[in-house]
Amino acid sequence: MNEPIYFTDEHRQFRDNLRRFVQQEIVPQAGAWEEAGMVPREVLRQMGSLGFLGIRYPEQYGGSALDTVYSAILAEELGRSTFGGFAVTVTVHTDMASPHLANFGTPEQLARWLPALIKGEKVCAVAVTEPDAGSDVAGIRTRALRERSGDGDHWVINGSKMFITNGVHGDLYFVGAKTDLEAKGSRGISIFAVEKGTPGFRVGRALNKSGWLCSDTAELVFENCRVPAANLIGEENKGFYQIMRNFQNERMVLGAACVGEASRAIELTLAYVRERKAFGATLWDKQAIRQRLAARAAQVEAARALVYHAAWLDAQGQECVKEVSMVKALCGELVNEVLYDCQQFHGGFGYMREAAIERMVRDARVEAIGGGATEVMLEEVAKRM
Repeated sequence: MNEPIYFTDEHRQFRDNLRRFVQQEIVPQAGAWEEAGMVPREVLRQMGSLGFLGIRYPEQYGGSALDTVYSAILAEELGRSTFGGFAVTVTVHTDMASPHLANFGTPEQLARWLPALIKGEKVCAVAVTEPDAGSDVAGIRTRALRERSGDGDHWVINGSKMFITNGVHGDLYFVGAKTDLEAKGSRGISIFAVEKGTPGFRVGRALNKSGWLCSDTAELVFENCRVPAANLIGEENKGFYQIMRNFQNERMVLGAACVGEASRAIELTLAYVRERKAFGATLWDKQAIRQRLAARAAQVEAARALVYHAAWLDAQGQECVKEVSMVKALCGELVNEVLYDCQQFHGGFGYMREAAIERMVRDARVEAIGGGATEVMLEEVAKRM
C-alpha cells in the first residue's frame, strides 16, 4: 500500500520498528495466548520499555509526546498481526482507557498512575458499557453517591458493567457512574478511577466470546464500592463530555486497526490463490477472483486514506467528528466484507481453525459493533451533512 502523504521519516521509522516487533515477538506466540484467553503481562511490559504504550503522553511521565498519526500507525500495525484480541488489548490500554487519565487527571493523579501505565506495569480498562448502555451512554444506571464520614471523603459506587475489555486482568478501571440522580439523560455522569482490590469491586465473570479470544472480557460488579473522593477524574457531572471526547480517539483507532486487518488479509489471500490450483490453473488465473481482490484492495486503500486524514485533522486540532464517524462506519463494515471474500477464496481451508483467515473472520465481526455500532456512526455523519 502507498504511504499516507502525512508520513515523515519519523513515522516510517516508528512503523518499521513496530512491524518488526509484531512479526518477531507477537505472531509466533499469540496462538498460545488465544488458548489462554489473555495477553501475558510481560509482553505489555516489553512494549512499554520500547515506548509503544505512551506515544501520545508527556515526556515527564515517560511518554513520547507524539501526535494522533502515530496512534493510527500503532493500531494499523497491531491489526496486521492477524490477532484482533492482541490488538484490542493494547489499544484499549493506550487509546481508550488511559486517555481519561491523561486528558482529565489532576497532576497528583497523573503522577500516581500514568508512569506505570506507560511502562506496562499496570493495565487499564474503561468501564462505561452496561447491558442497557452501550453506544447510548446516557443510559448508564451505575450510580455513585458522595459520603463524608469519620474515615474521610468517599464516593460509594453501585451497579454493574458489561463487555469490559481488560476487565479480568486489569489493574485500574475508569468507571462511568451517575452522580446526579435527578439529572436527565446524559447529564450528571462522572468518571472514577477504581483500582483492583478496592472493597466492593469484583469481576462478576469472564465472558466467552466468538472472537478476540486472547483479549479478556468481563462483567464487573460494584456493591457499595467506596473510592476516595480524590479518585474523581475530571469535573463532577461532566463525565459524558469526557466520554464523548475520548470516543473520537477510540473510533479512529478502531478504524485504523480494521485497515490493518483487511490489508493483511488481502496479502495472505493473494499468496494463497497464487499457489492454489483448480481446474488446471491457479485461482489467481480466474478473472473473477483477481478482480474481486483488486476491488477490495482499492476499497482498503481508500479507507486507509480516510483514516490518516482524520488522524491528521485531529493532530492539527481541527474538528473531525464527521470524519471519525465515517472512519468507524466505513472500516467496521469493510473489514467484514474483505474477510468474507478472503475466506471464500481460501475454500475449505479458510474454515479450519489452523488458518489465520478463519480467526480473522471471527475477530472482524465485532468491529462493526464495538466502539459505536455502524448505525450510530452513520447518524453522527448524517447530523453533520
